Amino acid sequence: MLGNGLYDGTIKKGGRDMAERKVIVTIAPTGGMASKEQNPNIPTQPQEIADDVYRCYDAGASVVAVHARRPDDKATCNPDIYREINERIREKCDIILNNSTGGGINGDMIKEGPEGFLELSWEERLKGMEAGAEMCTLDPTTIVANFEGREIIMNTSPERCRELATKMQAKGIKPEWEVFSPTHLLQDVMTLLKEGLDEQPYFINFVLGADRGFQGAMPYSPKILQDMVELIPEGANFNVSAIGPSQLNAALLSLLLGGHVRVGLEDNLYYERGVLANNVQLVERIVRVIRELGMEPATPEEAREIMGLKLLAA
Repeated sequence: MLGNGLYDGTIKKGGRDMAERKVIVTIAPTGGMASKEQNPNIPTQPQEIADDVYRCYDAGASVVAVHARRPDDKATCNPDIYREINERIREKCDIILNNSTGGGINGDMIKEGPEGFLELSWEERLKGMEAGAEMCTLDPTTIVANFEGREIIMNTSPERCRELATKMQAKGIKPEWEVFSPTHLLQDVMTLLKEGLDEQPYFINFVLGADRGFQGAMPYSPKILQDMVELIPEGANFNVSAIGPSQLNAALLSLLLGGHVRVGLEDNLYYERGVLANNVQLVERIVRVIRELGMEPATPEEAREIMGLKLLAA
């Protein structure tokens, strides 16, 4: 094992055989961008999402990255809708609930800003923390998204990053730090960690392959992922959200680098070239890969211990 904890061919991590390692599998079933026209298997309404998440939980997922949709399937961070989704999921299983504060690219999330620019509504994004989730995404970045011929500003200035982190800490919510480039980690995340706005173990999600739609995002390549992993602070766990066809390759490399994995239709609509996927298929496949490498998917209880979350009351 290399000094930075990366894979050197010995299939060990931290002095332990990988066969002993538990892997957190995150399912991202919905997202705030893709539509049923693109893949009819995307669950968008509360009961549909809850049923799909439960099937993914049975297949080995221990975290769900929840996005809310309005009845017309457009994106929202409406806390009533989030709360209904969360409650319906919790009635079925103890999977870890992770609500988005990014929202999506249409619906309630979009407003017209100065000089006619479209913006993601900051007020709407803040509502993602109001529905009782254990975790919430925190995107420490200001970017311009380009979708359907429209440019949309996602303004998460340093002070807005601080506001998100402070409010999450006050509510007992664990941030999932969504990092699109090394600068987001080294500048924005590290600044807030040094201010004590999160506690070890941190949870960092490297979002790669979004460069075609997000200005400032990084493409996926094995070298880029390894370089970014080398930058993580002490006491951090990580997983990888790789967009489109990179999802499986990036998940495999994440496992070899000592990380965790994320799959789902939010990031990747296809099982293989030309074949639309469903969320359960994607979970089942990555669980097979995990077990072929001699590891095991973590249960939600084990994932809470790994991430430093409170265990749910029995």
